[in-house]
Amino acid sequence: MNHHRTRRALCAGIAAAACALPCLNAAAQTDAPYPAKPIELIVAYGPGGGTDLVARLVARHLEKQLGGSVVVLNRPGAGGGIGFGELARAKPDGYTIGFINTPNVLTIPIERKSAFHWSQYDLLGNLVDDPGGFALHNSNAITTLAGLAAFAKANPGAVTVGTTGTGSDDHLAMLLFEKATGTKLTHVPYKGAGEVRAAATGQQIVVGALNVGEVLAYQKGGTPIRLLGQMSAARSSLAPQVPTFREQGIDIELASLRGLAAPKGLPEAVRKKLVDAVAAIAASPDFKQQAEAMYAPLRYLAPAAYAAELQSTEAGFRKLWGEMPWQDKP
Repeated sequence: MNHHRTRRALCAGIAAAACALPCLNAAAQTDAPYPAKPIELIVAYGPGGGTDLVARLVARHLEKQLGGSVVVLNRPGAGGGIGFGELARAKPDGYTIGFINTPNVLTIPIERKSAFHWSQYDLLGNLVDDPGGFALHNSNAITTLAGLAAFAKANPGAVTVGTTGTGSDDHLAMLLFEKATGTKLTHVPYKGAGEVRAAATGQQIVVGALNVGEVLAYQKGGTPIRLLGQMSAARSSLAPQVPTFREQGIDIELASLRGLAAPKGLPEAVRKKLVDAVAAIAASPDFKQQAEAMYAPLRYLAPAAYAAELQSTEAGFRKLWGEMPWQDKP
């Protein structure tokens, strides 16, 4: 009998130990240092645009900072709305992060019911502030904004303007240009700056409404386009030879902020790790040099400053929507 009891006790002990093993494994997995698996970085635009190029550079630097792999996922469409919505809906565990772009992330929820609002993200920090610009094919005889306005007045609707979508900085710039010059242009929305560049190169559009950094990067790659003007307060150090819109008598100042965000509700330790990583990247001489080589104008904003900027810019766009709704007329 004693033998039986001993055997039963032994079996019970083995069973208990076997049961404990998965529990231990689960605990080990839960307590594994972040990141324990690849991080997905969502870009709400197609490959080859300014956001995509910077995102791929940032992914490499994040890998160094965090010690894990970072995979860029392009989710283009709806002027960025598809990617922004996917980011807002993702699980807030630090394994899905993404770039959010102004003004699109602000203007889409103003113009239509959306699956996201900037307050639904944990902001990790802004990295890029790229002024808008109008670019023409090198073969076009127009050399100034005044020349473009004169041509548009003589040929209503003939000036086609390619943008990265309805409500984008490019689209708003087009509408503000129409308002300032009393012209009528034709809007052609695309899924990203790469598509706008291709259309401008193939002369399927007259104007490529592109950010200054994007145009400079494309020129370096051999794209035959040139800037008519930049929408910054002062000439960008990246393009000191290009006059601003204001210098040419057109009062437009518009830029695209590109920063990193995650779904709202990250665990505090994970949030801190990501915020610190973004700050370290922004301060890294290597990153600055590489970003400059791809003509990405940098402007780091820590999460609180980034939130304040988004809040004030959103208020400005709400006012603009009241005066001049930017939805395309059917």
